[in-house]
Amino acid sequence: MELVVGRVAKSHGVRGELVVEVRTDEPDLRFAPGSTLSGRLPRAKQTQKYVVESAREHSGRLLVRLDGLVTREAADALRGMLFVIDTADLPPSEDSDEYYDHELEGLTVRLGDGTVVGKVREVLHSAAGELLSITAAEGFPGPAGREILVPFVNAMVPTVSIADSLIVIDPPEGLLDPE
Repeated sequence: MELVVGRVAKSHGVRGELVVEVRTDEPDLRFAPGSTLSGRLPRAKQTQKYVVESAREHSGRLLVRLDGLVTREAADALRGMLFVIDTADLPPSEDSDEYYDHELEGLTVRLGDGTVVGKVREVLHSAAGELLSITAAEGFPGPAGREILVPFVNAMVPTVSIADSLIVIDPPEGLLDPE
């Protein structure tokens, strides 16, 4: 399974630098000079290997230069590229309260009384924190398949069991109500 660690937003300057939207907690490791990245263009099935020549922060953005990429035109051709890693290559989390996004995706979400809410579709990262995007189950109030967003905080998500493929939530009144 692949995990996205960055996305090329656009080119920067005329010498082939890329503006990369970082999607990893470890950008210094993933985009370190000399490291190899696997990149996949939108709608492409195959990945290509790229070696990081340099990476620097500029105005709150990560600028990355790849070996052999020396023109703005070459950089523009990579717009939208996703940099990915194989989840099998990830070390286990050292903190029992930290999870990789892919570990949560697909888990069943229930209320404390056992009511099935749905399944985690993805983990959304926002300025306010992480949100679980849950696809509502058939039979849960409201249309089946609707998106339910739950802040991924201990107060609302008291139990996560990867082994049991289960997340138990305790949302405040009204959070799960259909609009």
